[in-house]
Amino acid sequence: MKNKKIIVCDAIHSKGFELLNKEKDIDVIDAVKVPKDELLKLLADVDVAITRSSTDVDEKFLNSAKNLKAIVRAGVGVDNVDQEGCSRRGIIAMNVPTANTIAAVELTMAHLLGTARSFPNANNHLKLDRVWKREKWYGVELCGKKLGVIGFGNIGSRVALRAKSFEMDVIAYDPYISASKATDLGIGYTENFEDILTCDFITIHTPKNKETEDIISYDEIAKMKDGVRLVNCARGGLYNEKALYEGIKSGKIAYAGIDVFSYEPATDHFLLDLENICVTPHLGANTLESQEKIALQAAEAAVSAARGISYPHALNLPIKAEDLPPFVEPYLELVQKMAFMAAQINKAHIKSVKIEAEGEVGEYVKSLLTFALVGSLKESIGNKINYVNAEFVANEKGIETKYEAKPSTSGYKNKITIKLTTDKSVTNISGTVFGENEQRIVGINGFKFDFKPKGKMIVFKNSDVPGVIADISTILAKSGVNIADFRLGRDEHGLAMAVILVDEDISKKLISELNSLETCIWAEYAVL
Repeated sequence: MKNKKIIVCDAIHSKGFELLNKEKDIDVIDAVKVPKDELLKLLADVDVAITRSSTDVDEKFLNSAKNLKAIVRAGVGVDNVDQEGCSRRGIIAMNVPTANTIAAVELTMAHLLGTARSFPNANNHLKLDRVWKREKWYGVELCGKKLGVIGFGNIGSRVALRAKSFEMDVIAYDPYISASKATDLGIGYTENFEDILTCDFITIHTPKNKETEDIISYDEIAKMKDGVRLVNCARGGLYNEKALYEGIKSGKIAYAGIDVFSYEPATDHFLLDLENICVTPHLGANTLESQEKIALQAAEAAVSAARGISYPHALNLPIKAEDLPPFVEPYLELVQKMAFMAAQINKAHIKSVKIEAEGEVGEYVKSLLTFALVGSLKESIGNKINYVNAEFVANEKGIETKYEAKPSTSGYKNKITIKLTTDKSVTNISGTVFGENEQRIVGINGFKFDFKPKGKMIVFKNSDVPGVIADISTILAKSGVNIADFRLGRDEHGLAMAVILVDEDISKKLISELNSLETCIWAEYAVL
């Protein structure tokens, strides 16, 4: 049997190469030092590629890799991997999400200490300027200070525990976890983001998505106490960098520790001009131990994928379509979109996910559940959730999963409904497919609709009284937002719900303004 080919495009720890080279059925191509324009010539007959951040898995890469079955991103971030392009070509995209956890935690602690004591500045003043001036470098103690942790996953929770050992008062904000996950560890928990803004120190540990990008910006910084200290070792752009610059320059922010930037390499970034900031060049995974773990896990994943055995941490692995009738395929996509929408308009700790299927599609309701879980959890977990680990992650988080096949009583030949229950409320979204793949959402929380699950949309529930549409239109027009479509549903109890498709991105401030309308019960923003 012909050997499988694995190409290593970027530098990984030697242990990874050792693992690959000892496999007798694997041929390894070491392309670490090959210029990127020449790399494309080596891709024609490889089965699996291992990359890091230096190689863009873009259209040129994928077009050159005619035989590629899988791509392994040796690390957490997959910003440089065209996942949609991989999916279209049947290429499975994987990452290595947990190998650098401790490294990222400890770097955060280093930045936390640095923001308290200005170590980089004191070091440079003595070592480079040869000035001994102790009185210039008065810092603050961590002991007794309040630390706000945004995001309480693998990294955030470990940072919180280490900060607690410094006798800090730690409070966590993460709407996608149960409060007990924090309180059981002796960590405070809040559902109110404003509580985080009152802290002495703030650190963030979330994925980067539309919900978390610019989560700290001008308005949030204005509400912070004078002399606050901020740390970001997660993803560039979680803090609005221009707002961060102004806050540091004005003295509102006493000090910041930043490891990540919106655009990297950030060698000429305006934040580098400031004195009271410590910057590092994205070193979150840069320890010998984490590099070895990343290399070994990436190599193991590549070998398994090359042999077709398994695809660890696959980001885009669907259920085998050939095992299902053709009419079921669009329902798999539809239920994931519906679940993702439900999670966006019902942002809270998920307690249960239930799928109901009416008609012939009910025979395949269990297959739909996996896709529903991926959609439900993507809002809170981001790229770490996939078709392989969805049920495991749901079980780990204590999320109850249910599915039920029902006879068709709604007038539709086939209809699926997702019921997402959180600590906050219950959201029901129903959908169907017309023709071969005309996907439609036909109901939200008992209100009847008919719209495509695609685009940017505001979901607005209100009292059914005159003037509501005019009020909404005025607010959107004032913000320069164009309405592409306006769908309205009404019930018999004096309530209405609108789904407003828009052309522009909607800010949290604008959603807050809509929520402040007297007739509004709630308004949320979703993107499909």
